[in-house]
Amino acid sequence: MEWKKFTIKTRSAAEDVITAILADLDIYSVEIEDNVPLTETEKAQMFVDIAPERKDDGTAFISFYLEEDADAESVVEKLENAILAYRARMDDPFYIDPGECTITSSVTEDQDWINNWKQYFSSFYIDDILFIPSWEKEAQTAKDASLVIHIDPGIAFGTGKHETTQLCIRELREKVKPGMKVLDVGTGSGILAMLAFKFGAASVFATDLDVAVNDACRDNFERNGLKDADFKLVVGNLIDDKAVQDAAGYDEYDIVVANILAPVLIMLMPAVYAALRPGGVFITSGIIEGKEEEVAGAMSDAGFKDICIRELGEWRMVSAVKQDGER
Repeated sequence: MEWKKFTIKTRSAAEDVITAILADLDIYSVEIEDNVPLTETEKAQMFVDIAPERKDDGTAFISFYLEEDADAESVVEKLENAILAYRARMDDPFYIDPGECTITSSVTEDQDWINNWKQYFSSFYIDDILFIPSWEKEAQTAKDASLVIHIDPGIAFGTGKHETTQLCIRELREKVKPGMKVLDVGTGSGILAMLAFKFGAASVFATDLDVAVNDACRDNFERNGLKDADFKLVVGNLIDDKAVQDAAGYDEYDIVVANILAPVLIMLMPAVYAALRPGGVFITSGIIEGKEEEVAGAMSDAGFKDICIRELGEWRMVSAVKQDGER
């Protein structure tokens, strides 16, 4: 099958802006090409053989693919309008110039998109936790890890490597106590749910919008000895789907964790507040620098207290506690 490839010429500083705009259009799988030098940590964790670095000129190319029968004209029109709407916010103090944003198109033959990326993903550490992809033999360094997680994202998002996930993992490790009940919103490949169990949780209820998470979570749980864990997964939207909200329950959870973009986190606040027990903690990430105050403000408006913000690179984690009594 042929695929239509669309490439946006932008600036490396605005990569997150463009990918967020694409995400709002339900386009989540993108390729990013730039000349930003890799850090030594990235070189050590991601690649076996590093290509010679080129001089960073600030230019980036972000590509996405549509099936041959997709209404590409409509998608591109929506994308152009979204970019224009973003440019209209030029007076915003957090505005980042996205550059020319020209869009070019081409046609490419079908490839094994699901598996080709695996050549760039190898085992890595987050603190003393070692993550090993399912296609890689257990590293000799595993003996130096206090915890080993075997992971295969499949076609569900989530390898655990991104800064937003790292922020969630560290916060979960600090907050989860033996016997706690956890709600994982947007579970993806199930990394945070698995780690919640490893940190002592008694049960985890998870939601996601993508049916692909069913297989990804089941396989990853089995790989990590959690086949019989008290884990339940529902595909649906906790924000406005009453059936999903009822399935999750109310005043149930000690911790709710959500690693999603800031606008979605803000819409989640009422449902999460209802799901948490009094004194329960809401852990959020996926928040780009400059958006954390919006999330914190939404938490305060929803009735949360003890708001805490932590950072890693350009990303932020915001956590808060549900009030002990009625608002």
